Amino acid sequence: MAACKCKIGVLAAAFVVAVLCAGAAVAAASSKFDGVVQPSWANDHVLYDGDLLKLRLDSSSGGGFASKNRFLYGKATADLKLVPGDSAGVVTAFYLSSAGDKHNEFDFEFLGNVTGEPYLVQTNLYIDGVGNREQRIDLWFDPTADFHTYSVLWNPSQVVFLVDDTPIRVYENKTATKGHHHRHPNTNTSSAFPSPQPMAVYSSIWNADDWATRGGLVKTDWSHAPFVATFRDVSVEGCAWAPNATDSDAGEVARCTGTQWGKEGRYWWKEKDMQELTVHQTHQLVWARAHHLVYDYCVDTDRFPVQPPECAGR
Repeated sequence: MAACKCKIGVLAAAFVVAVLCAGAAVAAASSKFDGVVQPSWANDHVLYDGDLLKLRLDSSSGGGFASKNRFLYGKATADLKLVPGDSAGVVTAFYLSSAGDKHNEFDFEFLGNVTGEPYLVQTNLYIDGVGNREQRIDLWFDPTADFHTYSVLWNPSQVVFLVDDTPIRVYENKTATKGHHHRHPNTNTSSAFPSPQPMAVYSSIWNADDWATRGGLVKTDWSHAPFVATFRDVSVEGCAWAPNATDSDAGEVARCTGTQWGKEGRYWWKEKDMQELTVHQTHQLVWARAHHLVYDYCVDTDRFPVQPPECAGR
């Protein structure tokens, strides 16, 4: 009987250790992301798994997270593996946005598809509350098989969307960028450029089967739920907006716009070589768009009988 008690005691101790270890693993994963992001809605659908952060969609809800700080200029990056298998109707988004009716927003939206068909990546920009600047590409790899890096670089001269460091879209500030030598076919010619508003970084997963896959013709198959997007890392390098400052604080605008160093260190994202693409990056952009662009609002005359001003000459 004593031996039996001893065995039970050992098993109980082992169980406690296992629980503590599991708790420590969750805490470690949580702490990896806790300095950058926090759940923003449906917290029970924002999950920590080892060293990963997962967003889950089922028939009851999706989920999302937001950065703890706001930024004016910088680079936001996610190492992300998208929902595998039949993901038609499911959208995973990674984006930057300011607040209010006149907000600015830079979007990556990953549009799910039926098994065997390629994911489409939709990018969009909202400027002073107005979007409708969608472009779509298909990817040159399977984004569900492994992690890939998706980034938005934002400074007073340009907004650049990058996939594994390959630029797929550029929106330039023509009033701020001078002396360009490297022209490419994805540059706006209007002076309209996002005004300096602090932005937070967000991600979410949700059901968008009214439009996401083949214009809404293919609906979400809930028998494949839950749908899970997995993050290995989320990082933001930027000029952190003072927590108590208003969205239009002139001092914060001047600090983040006019200086080269700050409490975060060197503002590398504003340096001269960040104001335009390099020759190599320009070649990458031309390649990506020549081989993988499947939709561009600039040439959609059904939606825009009058071409948007930033598309002039396209």
